[in-house]
Order: sequence, then C-alpha cells, then structure tokens
Amino acid sequence: MRFSFSFLPKGEKFFDLFEQGASNIVDTAKAFQELVEKWDNIDARVQDIHDLEHKGDEITHRIMANLHSTFFTPLDREDIAALAQSMDDVVDFIQAATEAMHLYAVEAPTSSALELANVIVHAAMEIAQAMPNLRHRNTLRLLHNHCVEINRLENEADRIHRKVLGELFTDKACMDIIDIIKWREIYEHMESATDRCEDVANVLEGVALKHA
Repeated sequence: MRFSFSFLPKGEKFFDLFEQGASNIVDTAKAFQELVEKWDNIDARVQDIHDLEHKGDEITHRIMANLHSTFFTPLDREDIAALAQSMDDVVDFIQAATEAMHLYAVEAPTSSALELANVIVHAAMEIAQAMPNLRHRNTLRLLHNHCVEINRLENEADRIHRKVLGELFTDKACMDIIDIIKWREIYEHMESATDRCEDVANVLEGVALKHA
C-alpha cells in the first residue's frame, strides 16, 4: 500500500517556491511599472502581465500541493497557506489594475498611477529581499526591517490613494463621470496590491516572532 504523505521535512522545497513566488511578484510589479511609464505596445505588455499572473498561480498551486502531501512542514501550516495566498493576491491585484486600464482603454496613465506603481515595485523588492531569511532560524530576525519598510510603503500608498481620490472629485481633475469611475477602480486595485504586500509582511513578522 502506497501513502501519498511524505514523512521527511521538505523545507527546502517550500522555501524555493516562496522565493520563486517573490521573484515573480517583482517581475509582475516591474512589468506593470513599465506599462504605466511607457504606455506603448499595450497589448503585448498586458499579455506579459497575464502570463506572469498565470505563473504565480502555478507557484501557489505547487505550494498548496506540497502542503497537502507533506507531513512535517518547516513552518506552521496556516502560515504557509497564508503566505502563499497573500503573495498570490499581490499579483492578482496588479493584474486587476492592468486589465482595468486595458479594458477601459484609458488614454494615458496619470502621474499618480505611476507614483503608485513605483510604490508597488519597491514593496515587491522588499518581499523578495526578505524571503531568503525564512530558510534559517538565525536569519529570521532580519525579516523585521523588511516588514517595517513594507508597512511604510503601504502607508505611502494609502496617502497617495487618499490624495488622488480627493482630486478625482474636484473641478481640478477635469474628468467626466465615466473617467472618474474608471480611475477610481484602477487606483483601488493598485492600493489593494500594496495592502496585500502588507499582508505578506504581517505573516513574515508572525513567523519571525514564533520561531526566532
């Protein structure tokens, strides 16, 4: 009789996948930043982001498959699941912003959209830099500084989001109601991406407190 569970730790497999997922977040964030900054070859750039989102889904699926087939895990099972889901959500919201901009055929991104895209890239890079520290107990303490910076970036995204929503509903915005509705949704997706980055940071901080 063959059992599907492994009774040997597969820590390296989980850590490899988390690092691959973090790298994919950076690639997706940078692809989105380039879309917003250059606003050319739009169809191709949107497809690239779609492909990266699909890659992220595959990584998440592999993490969850390993979680269900591994008896002993290097981190608490709920932390592995929460980390995988929050990382997947970051990419999902970047893609949602991308698809909204494409679907609504915006004429050109705004300066505030580029500001938010830049914040997303920096938060993504902090996640990628933090992730290798999960591998060893003596480096878990190094997660803290990355988490603090991600939280700061999320606060910066909140500030930009509040500012731009205020501007959308003033005469200075010079937008009709349809454009206001479009950009409000786009900005909310972008701000949600930074919220999910903060969720990643919260899970990492929790892991550090439990195991450091």
